[in-house]
Amino acid sequence: MSDQQKRISELVQKRADAALGGGQKRIDAQHSKGKLTARERIALLLDEGSFEEYDMFMRHRCTNFGMEKTSFDGDGVVTGQGTIEGRLVYVFAQDFTVSGGSLSETQAAKICKVMDMAVRNGAPCIGLNDSGGARIQEGVCALAGYGEIFQRNILASGVIPQISGIFGPCAGGAVYSPALTDFTIMVKDISYMFLTGPAVVKSVTGETVTQEELGGAQVHSSKSGVAHFKADSEQEAISTIRRLISFLPSSNRESAPTLDCADPAGRVDDSLNDIIPDNPNKSYDMYKVIGSIVDNGEFLEVHRGWARNIIVGFARMNGRSVGIVANQPSVLAGVLDINASRKAGRFVRFCDAFNIPLVTLVDVPGFLCGTQQEYGGIITNGAKLLYAYGEATVPKVTVTLRKSYGGAHIVMSCKQLRGDINYAWPTANIAVMGADGAVEILYGKDLKEIVDPAERSAAFQAKKDEYNDLFCNPYNAAAYGYIDDVIEPRNTRFRVCRALESLADKKVSAPSRKHDNLPL
Repeated sequence: MSDQQKRISELVQKRADAALGGGQKRIDAQHSKGKLTARERIALLLDEGSFEEYDMFMRHRCTNFGMEKTSFDGDGVVTGQGTIEGRLVYVFAQDFTVSGGSLSETQAAKICKVMDMAVRNGAPCIGLNDSGGARIQEGVCALAGYGEIFQRNILASGVIPQISGIFGPCAGGAVYSPALTDFTIMVKDISYMFLTGPAVVKSVTGETVTQEELGGAQVHSSKSGVAHFKADSEQEAISTIRRLISFLPSSNRESAPTLDCADPAGRVDDSLNDIIPDNPNKSYDMYKVIGSIVDNGEFLEVHRGWARNIIVGFARMNGRSVGIVANQPSVLAGVLDINASRKAGRFVRFCDAFNIPLVTLVDVPGFLCGTQQEYGGIITNGAKLLYAYGEATVPKVTVTLRKSYGGAHIVMSCKQLRGDINYAWPTANIAVMGADGAVEILYGKDLKEIVDPAERSAAFQAKKDEYNDLFCNPYNAAAYGYIDDVIEPRNTRFRVCRALESLADKKVSAPSRKHDNLPL
């Protein structure tokens, strides 16, 4: 065998060894927990044969606590580039078989390298997290590594899509990188995110809590809102990431993706003409409206289990990616509260950052009242959604289906917040408040002076009818130009698609400033 052949043989062996991470025994242990390895996850995520790995042979340089005796090629993270449906993405996947996937100075350098490449080349960055946290043996160097990653998350925000998949533990400072990214996906019974674990919680507060109860996928997808998606398996989580990428541009330099569409833009749906109940206090399901107007009924919902009184997610209209924001009358009557405002506000800002048009479906009775909401800062949180819509420069098409009252009317992409095209159904009620409350304020004193109960009731109803005639229809707002047109519900898809087409080349310039000061 020639010297060259020996060197090639050595390379092949070294690559095979590096691919085993911490070794077959630890790979088996990973599988025994029902978990995939870092490389198996990457293989599922990327198009077959597209992965180009970087820094396979990097090793840590720590000599503390005997660490010089424990060293593996790659140092606990697999990094590189590949494609999803032919589109370039950058990826890093922590390898739990090597030192529990703990973050070292070297691992951080590898992650930062692909993050820098993603920003420089205008492609999404996907992180698959499975780590025990900072590598204790490296002390402040490990902490510095986290700081380097966080800084890059911040600089990449709004420049490229950043997606975090949580496929194991994610604790302490490690949780802040996913929190800084655009979307976080967690897996049932496998993912955990918390700043301090159950043992520390027990010692400090006396609370007894399991990992799942403290920071599992169900908790963060339904109670805290930390996780945007919850999956039942790793395969489902990876499939969700691939599907999510299909709706997003590769960077803020691109327009929203457009695909060929076989669903006619002019398709009508007669069922929409009957979906609004005659009783204004009766609910209906906004998902039926969304499914009716988007391409092929396909809708990727974000935050499905959290703040369910508002719906946000991605769809396509005549092949073009759009962001959908819709009040949900079947949950808390579609009222806006703290969590709904935060949820929708952040989604609107993401869409605006990445040139994704916004379609807003309105049926909102107002903001949720009460001490819990006021003490929790409903004013500031409601202002987040208001601010998000007001600063957004992407095409904005709004359809008011039924109620649109008070401050909530303004917040939900009204004409004064630079809504481009504002439609209303004939069933739309656009006013400061509903008829009952308005009559009480306007005529309450006079009505109380009517002694006879029957006469008082008749007078109250007459004033309600008068108020309804004036405001509980879309024509008063249309008379002032605040509604561009009153449309037949069955034609909603066609009218929205045509509006978006007319707005495709919209340009808006903003005043020069260092950055805004969003009401956080």
